[in-house]
This record gives sequence, structure tokens and C-alpha cells, in this order.
Amino acid sequence: MDGFGPSDDDDDHTQTMEDNDDDDESMSETESMTSSLDEMTSSDSDSDDSIAGIDRELYAMNVASERMQVGRQLGFVPPDVNSKINSSASQSNRDAGSPPVTPRSPPHSPGTNHSDCGSNSYVGSNIRRASDLFMAVSVSAEVNKMKITELAVAAMEELTKMALKGEPLWRLQEDGKSEILNDVEYIREFRHVDSTLMEIMKMVEVRHSQCLPSLDSNSEFELESEYKPLPHEIGPEPLHTEASRETGYVRINPVSIVELLMDFKHWSSLFSNIVSKAVMLGVLSSSEVEGNFDGTLQVMTAEFHVPSPLVPVRESYFARYCKQLCPGTWGVVDVSLENLFPYPSIKFRRRPSGCLIQTMPNGWSKVIWVEHVEVDNRWVHNIFQPIVISGFAYSAKRWINTIVRQCVRYATLMARSTSTYAGVLISQDGRTSLLKLSERMVRTFCVEISASTENKWMKFPIRGADDMRIMTKYSTTDYIGKPPGPSVAFATTVWLPAASPKHVFNFLRHENFRNKWDILSYGHAIRENAYVVNGEDPRNRISIMEVVASPVMYLQESYTDSTGSYVIYAPMDSYAISLVLNGGNPDNIAILPSGFAILPDRPTWGSGSSGEESSGSLVTVAFHIVDGASSEDSIPPESLDTMHHILMETAISIRTAVTPN
Repeated sequence: MDGFGPSDDDDDHTQTMEDNDDDDESMSETESMTSSLDEMTSSDSDSDDSIAGIDRELYAMNVASERMQVGRQLGFVPPDVNSKINSSASQSNRDAGSPPVTPRSPPHSPGTNHSDCGSNSYVGSNIRRASDLFMAVSVSAEVNKMKITELAVAAMEELTKMALKGEPLWRLQEDGKSEILNDVEYIREFRHVDSTLMEIMKMVEVRHSQCLPSLDSNSEFELESEYKPLPHEIGPEPLHTEASRETGYVRINPVSIVELLMDFKHWSSLFSNIVSKAVMLGVLSSSEVEGNFDGTLQVMTAEFHVPSPLVPVRESYFARYCKQLCPGTWGVVDVSLENLFPYPSIKFRRRPSGCLIQTMPNGWSKVIWVEHVEVDNRWVHNIFQPIVISGFAYSAKRWINTIVRQCVRYATLMARSTSTYAGVLISQDGRTSLLKLSERMVRTFCVEISASTENKWMKFPIRGADDMRIMTKYSTTDYIGKPPGPSVAFATTVWLPAASPKHVFNFLRHENFRNKWDILSYGHAIRENAYVVNGEDPRNRISIMEVVASPVMYLQESYTDSTGSYVIYAPMDSYAISLVLNGGNPDNIAILPSGFAILPDRPTWGSGSSGEESSGSLVTVAFHIVDGASSEDSIPPESLDTMHHILMETAISIRTAVTPN
């Protein structure tokens, strides 16, 4: 065995992008809300007829749109356009801190529940579909722009109602906090339903009201049993429906939130724990006033992920529409475009999803987020099935938690001073550099741990390592944020059924326990030299750690919320640490992040400390190291054995430490 490396017969995909140069828009305050949203959400038969009419028109377009699929093999994009697109995509990859790679597409069997780490054949296909969409909008500009605009306007109306209406559209769960969507009521409210189907729906409602609760041992996962394919879309392989709604409050004005959401680079960076890749395909309409996104309509494609290479990403192309609904209130909605540009095998589709943002007193904003999607979950690994199929893994709560955390982080960045362990003060410049470097570390870790098409994950060619993944990466000298040359990332996810996420998080983040799982720290004491706390929870912090009597030092960030926890770190030398703490440019520091993502092993819909704690955890362990013996295309057997040993040793050490007798 000479070595192990990726296959050479990878498919080439063309990625299209239209660069957005408006990176740093200035913040502006909005007027207080002077009119009620109740008037906008009142039942309007004309609006319902309009939505139904658009659905019928979109169905009629399918025949013409299918002809576009033939054009995919004819190379619609002219060479000069391809050149510009590839150049823009390459620049975007450099900005994201990872070199461009070509996703693999090995065959899969629908009968298996195991994913091959982002290599599933349907994932990479969206690059071609994005190219199709780009040309479809360009070639038939007026017709398709009009259809996309009508779809976006109808989606905004639906999102507004979904965000503001209560029962019977949304039903409160037994915990008194979380809600599930009433599919029957949804169809009645938003879809064209004939009299026969209405009678069937009434019979279904009566049947559901007479059903007794399940006594099955897994009945806790039956809470989402209402998430079924909508009747008018049942086909050979109906998609699974997920819907959730969450409300959060952040200390930032609505216009600033809108600016973050409408700048796709800032959006993908802000939600790096959810969005692994985003590409802007074009802007169909805008207000033409800098900083004003009222009426802006964009077309883009994105990948959404769970922090593990064992869970396939969800990829979709969609329209994003922004509208000021009334003074002090904005709406931003996403809606998939597969109805307009059908594809033979659709695995993921976003129904109208997004948020309403309302001005609140004292500089606060209220954000109501709605997630409503259809997805094929057959490729999800068995241990992730409970939290994915229930809708918890991609829920609206996850988006809200991320916005709240990022706003808290911004407040920390603007604070005048923060104490360290020894009572020493870190200067404003030093704190800014430290936060920026840690932010890059976290963002890189989240993207690289995912099953994104940018990550060429492969299975370990070792018996018994079915759930372990490995990939090679290569950094050029042009990118100074990573060590130049080849590096190797390897990861796995382990199920700890008797260890709660809170217990695992506290164990992994604390310096006193690091020498129990970190191979480089065995036999050494660990000291936290400095830290910066993000928010009120002292566990959410950025730390500088030192391995006593060793040259090893770490930059570490830990944070936790009701949907998951992270402990992310990168080894650094004392010179780099000193440079950062003295306010040096963090972009000049080369780091390779490693760490842990900790998720509950079952849905926990409660909020904050009052939420129900899961008794088990899903812990993703990931390392990224420089290996001088490996190359961009091959990993020698001895390196494979070493990396396999590191994963096994770390997983066993964690399990032993956090699991009761």
C-alpha cells in the first residue's frame, strides 16, 4: 500500500458568482413603529387567490422550464462569462480561508443511512443548477424576472402570516414553549384546495383528534409526527417537511440586521455554524440607494450544515427578498426556485423562510424567525436521525441563537475593558485582535467540519473505522492565514448516551481537565493566562492557555446555547500570542483549528436553563494538523495509523471521563 488519496476522476463544476463590493455598510437608526402589523396579517381572500394563481402559473411554466435542462449539456455560459465567474469564485474561496476543491461524487445506495461525508451525488449538482439559473435569468430576463418577483412577493406575504399568526396555524407543545405547524391548517391557509380535498382534510382532522398517544419507548420523537409531505405534492419520493418558529431579542437596530442578511458575505460569515458556502448569482432589483435594501431581490445558492461530516449538507438555490413592511418593521424572506426551474432529483427545498424584524425601545430589536423546508433525510446517519428528522437540527431556534450570540460578541468587542484571570487588563487593540483571530478560528472550524462540497472527505481505509473521515487540504503561500503546504483534517462523531451535553461541554472546555484528553498535554498542568468573556455566561469565553513546562500554547473559544456547544482551539507559539495581545494584525497569524461540536442526541425544544436537558450527547471530534509525510494527493499508511490512533484515543478518553460507571 503506497498511500491513500482522493480519486482523480472528480467531476468539474462551474461556480457562478456576482461579487458584492458593498461589504461594510454604515448603520442607521430607524423610526419607532407607528402602525400595527395586525392589519397586514388579516385574512384577505384576494391575497390568497393571488398566491394560488401564482402556483398555477408556476406549474404551467414547468413544461417550458424542463427544456432548459437539455441546455445544461450544451454549455450555455460563454467562455468570457465562465472566466469571470471562475475568477470571482476563486477569490471567494481565498476570502473564506480554504483553497478551491472539486467535490467527489461516488455512487450511493438509497438503502443505507450512512453518508459519505459530503460526497453524495446530489449535493454537487447544484453548482450546475446554479449556472442554469444564471443563464435562465439572463437569456429570458424579463419573463423569468417577473415570475421570480411574483414568487418573492407571495413568499413575503406567507412569511408575514406564518410569523404573526398563532393557533390553529401553530400548535403549542406540551412544554408550553415550542410550537409545531398544523399542516392541515397550512394547506387551507396558503394552498389552493378543491372541495374534495377539503373534505378529506376534515376527515384527517377528526381522525387525529381521536388518536391516542403512542406508548412506544421512542414516543418522545413522535412530537414532530405532523411533519408529513403535503398532499398535493406526494410523489414517488415525497420530501419530509420541517417547520419551526422562534422569537429572540437583540440589542441592535433592525436596519443593521437587514444589512447583515442582505450582504451574502456577511450573512455566510455571521451564520458560519449553519452556512458552509454561499454564492451570489445576481441582484434582480434594488432600491439603487446605498444602504437601503427595501425592495431588493437577490438570487443565490447556499449550503446548510450540521457540525459533522456524517450529515449531508442541504443545498438549494433561492430568491431572497427584503421589504420594509411598515415604519420600523422589515421582512427578509427566502424561497426556493425549483418550481420555476425544476430539476429531476430535488433533495431540499426552502418554502418561504426568514424573519420579521421589529424596532423595540432602547435600541433593541425583536426578531421572529420561521424555518419551513422540505427535505430528503434518507442520507442522514443513524445517530443523527432523531435531531434531524424532528426538525431540531435545522430549527429556527438555531438561527435565533446565532444572531443573539453574534450581537453579544459585538458588544464585547466594543467594551472598554475586560478582566483576565490575574486581574490584568487587555488593551482595546489587544482585545480587538484577539476577538478577530478567534472569530476566524471558529468560522474556519465550522466550515471545515461540515460535509460541504468544498470538503473532499473520505472514509478511513481501516477496518472498524466506518464513521471516521479524513481529507487533505493545501494552502499556498498567497494565503497567510494557514501554514503553507499540505495539511490533513480528520474527524468522527461519537454517541455518548449517558453523558449530557452540559457535562461534556464543561469537561472539554476547562483547563483543569485538558490533560485527560489532549495527547500533547498528558502529564502536564494547564494554566489559563488570559480570557475574554462573551456575554453573561462565564463559560462563553476566549482563552489563552499554556501547557506548563512545555512550549505549547493554545487559543481557545468555548460557547454554548440551547441548540449546541463548541470548544474550538488552535496551537500557537508565544511570539504569535504576544503579537495578538499587543494589537498586532491577526490576519498574519497562521492557525489550523481543531476542536469539538457537542449536540444533544434528541430534540430539546425548551429555551435556556428552563429547557429540558438531553441525557445523551453527539460529540464530533475534529483535528487539523500539518503532516510533512503527506501530500495534497496522498497520505502514507503510517500517517493514517497515527491519525486513527489519535481519534480513537481521544474518543475513548472523553467517554471514560464523562460516562458514569
